[in-house]
Amino acid sequence: MGNHLAQMLSGNGHDITVIDADPKLLADVSSLADVITVEGDSTTFAVLRKASVRKCDLFIAVNHMENDNILSAIMAKQLGAKKAIARIDNNEYLEPNNKEMFINMGIDYLFYPEKVAANEVINLLGHTATTEYVDFSGGKLSLVVFRLEPNSSLVGRDLSDLKDVSDYRMVAISRDGRTIIPHGNDTFMVGDMVYTIARQDAVSEVMELSGKGNVRIKNMMILGGSRIGVRIATELQNDVNIKLIDYNADKAYRLAELLEKTLIINEDGRNTEAMMEEGLSNMDAFVAVTGRSETNILTAMLAKRMGVKKVIAEVENLNYINLADSVGVDTIINKKMVTASNIFRFTMSTDVLAIKCLTGSDAEVLEFIVKPNSPATKSNIKEMGLPEDVIIGGIVRGDKVFIASGDTQINAYDRVVVFAMPSAISKIGDYFN
Repeated sequence: MGNHLAQMLSGNGHDITVIDADPKLLADVSSLADVITVEGDSTTFAVLRKASVRKCDLFIAVNHMENDNILSAIMAKQLGAKKAIARIDNNEYLEPNNKEMFINMGIDYLFYPEKVAANEVINLLGHTATTEYVDFSGGKLSLVVFRLEPNSSLVGRDLSDLKDVSDYRMVAISRDGRTIIPHGNDTFMVGDMVYTIARQDAVSEVMELSGKGNVRIKNMMILGGSRIGVRIATELQNDVNIKLIDYNADKAYRLAELLEKTLIINEDGRNTEAMMEEGLSNMDAFVAVTGRSETNILTAMLAKRMGVKKVIAEVENLNYINLADSVGVDTIINKKMVTASNIFRFTMSTDVLAIKCLTGSDAEVLEFIVKPNSPATKSNIKEMGLPEDVIIGGIVRGDKVFIASGDTQINAYDRVVVFAMPSAISKIGDYFN
C-alpha cells in the first residue's frame, strides 16, 4: 500500500520520503518512483528525525502493524508534521468518542481500508447493474459505471445523440484498457465501460442503459473469511441468505460463533465440485475476498460461468486488474485504490470533499467546494479554459442539482463533481480555489 501511494503521489509533483525497516522493500519502491528512502523503525525518534518529519506537510502511516501506525503518527505530529494519518484494522477506533481521543493525541485522520471496501461491496449489491457506484453531495449526484451489454440501447449510437439529456452526463469511456474523454462523434460499442454522472432521480434510468437489469439479491455466497468478508456478512445477514466459505477450519468455527445468521462452510473455494454442491449456480451474487487475487479471479470466473448475476472479486495485485476485467468479473475491489481515494484529498491544495480513484481506469472523480472569487466563478464552463482531460459532470447548489453543460455558470460555494485524468489532477484545484 505504501509502495502504491509513493508511486501515485510522486507522479503528482510531491517530494516523497519513504521509511521502512526492510531494505529490499525500499529498493523496490526506489526503482518505481522518485523518492528518498530512510531505512529504520518508524516508531523511533532517531529515524523520524533522520527523515525530517518536522518539515513534512503530511505523514502517512501504512505499516502492516496497526500499533506501529498509531504510535509513529503521534510521534511525527509531535515532531512537527503538519498532518498525520494512520491506517487501522479495528472498527472500534472509528466510533465517535474513540476517534476524538485519537484527534486529541494528534492523529488527524484514521482510515480502515477493509471497512471502506466492504461498504463499497454492500453499496454495489444494491445496484447490481453497475460495476462501480459512488454517491456525492449526500446522494444528490452519483457516479454510475456500467459495462455495455450487446442489447444496450446505446450500442452503435454517438454521444451527440444524447445532447438533449439533462439528467445525466457521460464523462468517460474505458475501452481496451484506454480511457477516452468522449466527444460528440464518439460511438458506443459493446463491452465499453461507461462512466456517468447522474442526478439521484435519474440513476435507475442510467442503469437501464447498460442493457442489464437490476437484480434483487436474495442468496449470496462469500468466499473468504477476511475482514472484508466478515463485515459484508455482518451488515447483510439479516436481509440476505448468506453462505460464507473459508478453507481454514479454526477460522470457520470462530466465524460460526460470530455470524449467527450466516451459514459457514469449511471448504476450499478452488474445489469446483464442492462449490457446485454448495449451490453456487443458485446464487444471485458471489463475492470473492480471500487474500489471494488468483483464487478470487478463478472462482469469480467459475461463478460467472455458472450464471451468477453479480460477481465481485477483490484483486490486490494491480497487474491482474485488466485480466479480471477481461474475463467478465463485474466489479473489482482493490484496497490500494480505496486507500488512495481516502488519502489523495489530503494532498490537494483546494478543499476536496470526496475523491474516488477508479478501478477500471486511470481517472479520478473529485468533489470540490468552490471558493468565492475563484477562476471558476468568473465565466461559464466552456470559457474556463479547463484542460482537455477534465470534465465537470454536475453541480449542487443548496437543494438544486444541475448536470453541467458548456453554458453553465458556477457560483461560489457550489459543490462541483469533476472527472479528471491523472495529468490534470494537480491543475484542477486552482480553478476552484
